[in-house]
Amino acid sequence: MSEIDATTPVIDPAEIRLAAMNLLARREHSVWELRRKLRTRFPDDTLLDEQLSRLAEQNLQSDMRFAESYIRQRIYRGYGPVRLREELRERGISRTDIAQLMDELAIDWRAHALQVMQHKFGGLPPRDLKEEARRARFMQHRGFTAEHFKHSKED
Repeated sequence: MSEIDATTPVIDPAEIRLAAMNLLARREHSVWELRRKLRTRFPDDTLLDEQLSRLAEQNLQSDMRFAESYIRQRIYRGYGPVRLREELRERGISRTDIAQLMDELAIDWRAHALQVMQHKFGGLPPRDLKEEARRARFMQHRGFTAEHFKHSKED
């Protein structure tokens, strides 16, 4: 055995699995998130991918389950469809899965935008154009299109 082999730590697949399970016990994670978090402790990408694949095969990790949970949480916090799609893409969810989940949602985005707008700004209309622009920026930042919130203020 060479000197390099003797100093290289051996990674136990059970340690990877345990670390992944500990993360999943706290909340759902996408494969991308798990890989990113675990890569700092376990630099062997092949072994890491193998263990993550096993977790997915055993249905202990699911990108769809993560995405469903994430969407529910973000909608509850007042976010719109544009931001939801972008955040899911950032977390490694495929465009196909995102499209499927968004199509399955039974949400009236205009009504949701109205609710968010009323929660943030109350029922009063904007005082002037500057206030209207500020509200529009807020709603766009939250992930609503102009059609969602412009309709909201007309109600």
